[in-house]
Amino acid sequence: MSSSSDGFTMPTRRNVIGAAGVVACGTALAGCGTGERAPAAVPPGVKGQVIAKVADVPVGGGKVIHQWKIVIAQPTSGVFKAFSASCPHRGCAVSRPAEGVIRCPCHGSEFDAVSGKCLKGPAEAPLVEFPLKVEGDGIVLL
Repeated sequence: MSSSSDGFTMPTRRNVIGAAGVVACGTALAGCGTGERAPAAVPPGVKGQVIAKVADVPVGGGKVIHQWKIVIAQPTSGVFKAFSASCPHRGCAVSRPAEGVIRCPCHGSEFDAVSGKCLKGPAEAPLVEFPLKVEGDGIVLL
């Protein structure tokens, strides 16, 4: 800090930049620590559309729909789940579910195919879940 002739202490550039960084980091972390998921925002242009056929999503596995960055899982027969296919750690595309787990090939994070919960880091947040319904032989995002 430097002093002016009127006794007022002026912040240095380093102090201003450092303080701005602390505020930005604190603001970013404030939204991360609650453990609550942000409301699911279905990707534009996909709401109400059939995004996969039931027959294309194996029981205990799943399918990644790269066009909309969505992963569909069928953890047990007749139960379908849809999640963002972007890992919350660095945004890498996750792999298709296998053995009840959705894996990120970039850094090894793993997610539960039923809840999207992070099972293994470095990711700390869950996958964002999208609401869906089965209509006939199609899976539709709501």
